[in-house]
Amino acid sequence: MKTLLRSIVLLLLLGAVIPAADSRAAGKLVAALLTCDLPRYREAHKAFVKALVQKGYDQSNVEVITQTPNPDLISWSNSVRKFNAIGADVIVTYGTSATLAALRESQDIPVVYADVYGPVETGVARNMTSSGRNSAGVSSKVPLVTLIKTATELKPIKTLGIISANREEGALVQLKEARKIAAQAGIVLVETNVGSVGALDGALATLYATRVDCVYVTECTAGSRSFEKIVHRCNELKIPVISQMPGAAHKGAVMSLEADPVEQGQLAAEYVARILSGKKPSQLPVVTPKRVDLIVNLKAARLLDLNVPFPVLSAATRVLK
Repeated sequence: MKTLLRSIVLLLLLGAVIPAADSRAAGKLVAALLTCDLPRYREAHKAFVKALVQKGYDQSNVEVITQTPNPDLISWSNSVRKFNAIGADVIVTYGTSATLAALRESQDIPVVYADVYGPVETGVARNMTSSGRNSAGVSSKVPLVTLIKTATELKPIKTLGIISANREEGALVQLKEARKIAAQAGIVLVETNVGSVGALDGALATLYATRVDCVYVTECTAGSRSFEKIVHRCNELKIPVISQMPGAAHKGAVMSLEADPVEQGQLAAEYVARILSGKKPSQLPVVTPKRVDLIVNLKAARLLDLNVPFPVLSAATRVLK
């Protein structure tokens, strides 16, 4: 009866279900929540599912459901409440905002997170050794100082524009890091708070009026969803764009420092497998990214009339021509 009820609720509430085998009574339910519909989250989740299968958890013993709601607190919370209602065994979250919503709403269900920039700084984890709660996961934090320092070797930066969102914890951590780095390097910051895509035009106008030397885009939702627009507008004024968002260089940023989404998904799958086999999440440390790429986009540099010096090319792990 319990299995039948769960199946009915799944069909009514979610719709995006990967069918399990007939022996549902012995199966597990893994529920995944994406902060928003971005390529890096989709790529991480695809890698997660593939890695889970490789660890012996396929459709015969695990059912995986996925929610990609509107990017707002109410929608994230409602998705987690659905997961509670259907009795998920593990909740997997991608991104800081979805993770924090799951931790607030998930009751006794373990949470495994991926692509969280600064789990300790955002309050997701107590420390890097243990989350201190019923959760474990993967950090996507990479050294912003490396990105900014390398960008200054490409072009002198006296004024750095920042596109961020003050209500998004991951973006706020990046903003605070940028403030510290700028203070040490004598760089003037021009900060913009972009809480929605509609606020982007005003933010860009502010940066252009201030004549910033470079624009750094945090992982904020509006910046992520409108990244190509930001790059296009900045190219018109010969302003280079840098970011730590996966895929940024391929979308036109002159330089990016990126944690690999595939690795994020694979590491999350490792933790889910260990939890399903009986491991307590609080016993698992926060995993830090090993696959990190400093990517230089030569095509973008040429559009900006920038000559990329040899030390910058040498520092890059990937070069887009």
